Order: sequence, then C-alpha cells, then structure tokens
Amino acid sequence: MTTILIDDEPLAISRLKRLLASHTDTFTIIGEAHNGAEGLTMVEAQRPDVVFLDIEMPLLNGFEMLARLSYMPMVIFATAYDQYAIRAFEENSVDYLLKPIEAERLARTVQKIKALKGQEQNAVNPYTDNMMRLLEQMKPKKELFSISVKSGDKILLIPLADIAFFEAEEKYVFLATVDGQKYLTSYTVTSLDEKLPDTFARVSRSAIVNVHRIRECQKHFDGKYILTLTDKKASRLTTGSTYTEAVKRLLEL
Repeated sequence: MTTILIDDEPLAISRLKRLLASHTDTFTIIGEAHNGAEGLTMVEAQRPDVVFLDIEMPLLNGFEMLARLSYMPMVIFATAYDQYAIRAFEENSVDYLLKPIEAERLARTVQKIKALKGQEQNAVNPYTDNMMRLLEQMKPKKELFSISVKSGDKILLIPLADIAFFEAEEKYVFLATVDGQKYLTSYTVTSLDEKLPDTFARVSRSAIVNVHRIRECQKHFDGKYILTLTDKKASRLTTGSTYTEAVKRLLEL
C-alpha cells in the first residue's frame, strides 16, 4: 500500500521509517511531509492508500489537514494525545500509535490494516464516515456559560456553576439548581451532552450531572451507582448500567 509519513519531527519520521522497513511487503513509502500544509498538498496530489499522521504540527495540525482533504486515505495517528482522545481514535480511526512508537505495537497495526484491506471495499472508503465523526468530536466546543430557561414571561440565564444536574422526565428535560429550583429546558439530553463542557458528565440515558456537585458515590445493584449531590435537596441520581465504565473513569473508582 502506498504510504505517506506526515510529522514535523525529523527524528519521529526517521524512527517510523526504520520500523516500517520490516513491513515492506505491506507499505511502500512514497513521500514525507513535515507540516500539515505540506501534507495536505502531498496527499491530494499522490492519493496514498495509508497516511501515518502526527497531530500537533505547524501551519495545519493533523485534524485541520484531514478536514480539508477531498480524498480520505486510511489514517494511522502517531500521537501523544490524552486518554479521552485515544478513545475517540479507537472508535473512529484505523488505529493510533503512541509515541515513542514500539515495533510490537506497529506490528498489530499492520495486521489490522491487512484485515481491512482484505475486506470487500466500496467505492467510498469504508470508514470515511467514522473519520468525519472523529473530526467533529475533536473540534473545540464553543464555550458555554449559562442555560436559558423560561419563567413566566421572562427568560432567565442560569449560570452553569449554579446547575446541579439535568434530568429527563417523560418528554421533557429539566435542570435543577444548587439552591433547589427546577426549570424546564428546551434541550434534549443528547444535545446537552454535546454542548456542555467537561465539568458535566452524562451518567444515564436521562441524566447529566455537574461533576463538581457530586458529594458521594454508593454502589447499587447491576453495576450501577447512586450519586448524592451537594445541592440544597441533597439529590440522589442513579447511574445507568451502560454508563458504568464512564462513571468509574470519571470518579476514578
């Protein structure tokens, strides 16, 4: 498979070339680029099968470069990104390699690529939609400071710091404030999950909690937890069973 290496660190490219020398039956390196802009031009011109891509680069970073491509090759990220980003890569990209790249880890990536290449391919790359989702996930969220709610003939702006949690009840989603007030919102739980900053976490299909307002966590049945909050009502929220691992990571359990 024709391959382009894109990384602004000459030593990183040198190491990757040395490792790939053991896989010449799989990869043919046809170019190297040392920043995102150069990589963009090279990928568009040569349309490689595979790209090994760094993320933090001058001119255009890896995500910015991918977002501008009209042609999407298989992408293997070479990254030092945090665990949150790595989970996104696992779900949406071909693979990721943590720097410094190790030979054994690269070998697993090679096997993964061979398996993908062996599958029946459509005219459109089979994971292009996943890559587009990844790019969307990694876009910085607009900073949100408050949620607007109706109260009679007024519209109130509730600061995020004053919100203890959001919860769906039948077709409606309410927010509960630290001082015990409750307001109807115009959002769905899913749309809030996308908009809210990382100080809020979804803990069930129907609830999102302000993580700074969690006072204690108690084990429940079926792997669930009961969260007690620091709001005026000492509210208790039961986490969803499908959110158990996310809650464990959140609370470092």
